Amino acid sequence: MPDSGKLAGRVALIPGGGGEIGAAIARRFAQEGASVVAADILRARADAVARAIVAEGGRAVSIEVDIADPRSAEAAVVAAVAAFGRLTTLVNVAAAPVSPAGTVETMPLAEWSKEVSVNLTGTFLMCKYAVPELRRAGGGTIITIASQLGHLGVPERAAYCTTKAALIHFTRILAMDHAKDGIRANSISPGFILTDRSSAGSGGKENARKVMGRKHLLGRPGMPEEIAAGALYLASDESSFVTGSDLLIDGGYVVFKGEVGPDEAFGSGT
Repeated sequence: MPDSGKLAGRVALIPGGGGEIGAAIARRFAQEGASVVAADILRARADAVARAIVAEGGRAVSIEVDIADPRSAEAAVVAAVAAFGRLTTLVNVAAAPVSPAGTVETMPLAEWSKEVSVNLTGTFLMCKYAVPELRRAGGGTIITIASQLGHLGVPERAAYCTTKAALIHFTRILAMDHAKDGIRANSISPGFILTDRSSAGSGGKENARKVMGRKHLLGRPGMPEEIAAGALYLASDESSFVTGSDLLIDGGYVVFKGEVGPDEAFGSGT
């Protein structure tokens, strides 16, 4: 992989880097010259991503992280800096499993708390510990994966939709607070992205492709590589005048406002 490229000299920490979207981002960043730290709560998944990047000639290491645990989140940042000398880029991909469908009456408090602690508090923690290192590096970028359902919502998915909407606004405030440090913060709101995780409720990818495709103006779900392309733009100097923004990569889902149900479209599928 090249020592030149859009991300040459950058060091990217990617919590959730073992999932299909996180792995696509990690590979694309490495192809563009970044050193990558693939982090995941399932260490074996992160290991596989890092090995694949190294096998292709890139620079990558893997670590285990539980972003909802302050000590683990801080340790991940320390490990990234130890591996490559600095940190310039944080990509928050990690997300909790989507809770079973339910209204405010029927959703157990434990399910609500789990999604809030991972999706929202976990992202807060990763940013909390990464910002000082980004500042020390002379500035950098933070990219957070939100969801089209942070814009529209879907019945009986209050925890998921609320945390994703909150991430969009959290990113705006993060951008306001740290522009003076040379840190740009943006979010990405994917439409339905075809992954094993997002497709499980539809009985697999092929059925999900049929069911979910018609809910997008482009007539198909998105692919992890398309989210990776958006993340590359936001991490690179090509987006040097972009901060506090949410990038919809949703195939026209939000514009279409297709009718959805609780077991159909929900988010990034990380």
